[in-house]
Amino acid sequence: MTTTLHTQGFHHITMVSSNAARTLAFYRELLGVGLVKRTVNFDDPSSYHLYFGDETGAPGTILTFFEWAHLPRGTWGVGGVHHLALGVATPEAQLKWKRRLTDAGVPVSGPFNRGYFRSIYFTDPDGQVLEIATKGPGYTIDESADSLGMAEVMPPPAQLPGTRNEADIAALTHPEPVPMISADMALMGIHHISAITSDLVRLDEFYSQALGLGLVKKSFNQDDPRIKHWFWAAREGADVAPHSALTFFGWPKGGKQTRQGVGQTHHIAFRARNEDEQLAWRDHLLTSGVHVSPVMDRTYFKSIYFRDPDGLLLEIATDGPGFGIDEAPGKLGTELRLPAWMENERAQIEAGLAPLGV
Repeated sequence: MTTTLHTQGFHHITMVSSNAARTLAFYRELLGVGLVKRTVNFDDPSSYHLYFGDETGAPGTILTFFEWAHLPRGTWGVGGVHHLALGVATPEAQLKWKRRLTDAGVPVSGPFNRGYFRSIYFTDPDGQVLEIATKGPGYTIDESADSLGMAEVMPPPAQLPGTRNEADIAALTHPEPVPMISADMALMGIHHISAITSDLVRLDEFYSQALGLGLVKKSFNQDDPRIKHWFWAAREGADVAPHSALTFFGWPKGGKQTRQGVGQTHHIAFRARNEDEQLAWRDHLLTSGVHVSPVMDRTYFKSIYFRDPDGLLLEIATDGPGFGIDEAPGKLGTELRLPAWMENERAQIEAGLAPLGV
């Protein structure tokens, strides 16, 4: 399986919520991520589908949620996502986030020096593991740009359990309360997504050949250095493209499998520039023996779906037409939007949805 196609990175990530109003309050009010579309799951119109992102809902900034209150709590494991990382510019802004979150009653761990970035961790109200990671210093701190991912790199001892100063890390925070999100704290979309596999070598072949992602780091889990941690990303010349880093922890074979449900990721979507490129991806995947769905019209983009070798659900979504197709700039996410083929059912659909309260 070979390809000359190369995705630019993530389009969006879709997670599962048990309460859309609570999710809206957490992501929009506490984290300051804008709501760019309120609609329903097109395959299950009895449930909300909320889209968050930057001012326009640009690919790589989009977080979406299905509200499925009836599902049990999900768990991470092989074939699932462990956590989603959102980007912030500086360590100083990251400490402001730690203070803002802890003052709001959200437990936070870190900041941990991960070498390539600094990280704090917390969970949303449904238990989805989240990270806020700094923009740099980047992947070339311990390898040159032309040799990324060629050799295994063990993190320095000061970054590993048993050596790092856990008490000092826990105590480090911003000295003053942060009631308002300052400009320097703006979250910069998807920094990386970390998932779990039982076979890193098999995944390297799949993601490089199926999606054109390049291996940029062979490292180790800095909370459990017995576990390998590999990073893939889109490349822009010598640089790693933003919103494109996909990482996997390599668990032993026979490890716990993921269980879909509340607080877990439903799927990860990668970018296609347009419909022609998406069709080229579909042809490539089919000829490579990967089962791929037909093209599905999601109004704001078109989608195809398939799975990686561990069963993780993936999507390739077109960049356009975008979220401005049915709402004006500055009005995104203010009203319930339905696709044309559901408009005649609007009254029934709205009656079955709980008010969002805003």
